[in-house]
Amino acid sequence: MIQAINLQKAYSGTTVLDLPEFKIENGEVFGLVGNNGAGKTTFFSLVLDLIRATRGKILINEIAVAKSEDWKAHTGAYIDESFTIGYLTPDEYFSFIGELRQMNENDISTFLDSFKEFFNDEIVGKKKFIRDLSKGNQKKVGVVGALMGYPELVVLDEPFANLDPSSQFKFRKIIKEIAAERNQTFLISSHDLDNITDVCERIVILEKGKIVKDVQKTESTLAELEEFFTGVKAKTSFHDEL
Repeated sequence: MIQAINLQKAYSGTTVLDLPEFKIENGEVFGLVGNNGAGKTTFFSLVLDLIRATRGKILINEIAVAKSEDWKAHTGAYIDESFTIGYLTPDEYFSFIGELRQMNENDISTFLDSFKEFFNDEIVGKKKFIRDLSKGNQKKVGVVGALMGYPELVVLDEPFANLDPSSQFKFRKIIKEIAAERNQTFLISSHDLDNITDVCERIVILEKGKIVKDVQKTESTLAELEEFFTGVKAKTSFHDEL
C-alpha cells in the first residue's frame, strides 16, 4: 500500500502538491491525470524519494521512503531519460538492471523474449547506444527496464508519450496482462485519456496540486474525463469509444 500522509510540496512559498490523506492499495492499476503543472510528476518524484516533501510523508508498505531504502528492491520506475544510461546499448542496460534484480542471463533472455513484438526488432542486438535511439525506442527501453524482475510496484510517468499508435496499443496490452497475472501495483500518468482509461481501474485528476476527482473506472469514465478537461459533454460513452 502507498500512503500519503499530510503530504505537501512547495517551492518558494508556492504549494504545488497538497494531499492531506491518500492511499493506493496493493494490486491497483492507478492512473493520474491533469494539465501541465497539476503535480503529477511531483507526486511520483516524492513516491520515489527523488525530492523531499516540504511537509508530511510517503509510506510504501509502511516504510517511509525518505527514511529507508528497503522499498527500492520492490519498486521499478521510469520517469524520464535519466532513468536509463545513455552510453550503454539496450542489451548492456538490460543486463545491468537484470543483475540488480538478481536475474541470471537465462532469466533476462526469457524476459526480453516476451517483449519481441513490442520491440519490433529495433532494440535488442542492434549495438546502438540508448542515446542514439529514437525517442520512442528510448521509451521502450526505459519502460521495459522498469518491469524487469516484476517488481511489486511500477511507477511510469507518461509511458505512452513518443510511442507510435501500434506500440501504444501493444504496451497497453502488456500492462493489463502483467497486472492481471501478477497482481502488481502500477502508478501511471498520461495526458492521453484513451490510454489511461483503458489500462487503469482507478483514476485521479489533479488540479493545482489537489485531488479534484477520484473514481473507479466505469463505461462512462472516458466521457467524464473528456467533459472535465474540455467543458463539453461527450456524445458517446466510454463503451462506444471502444
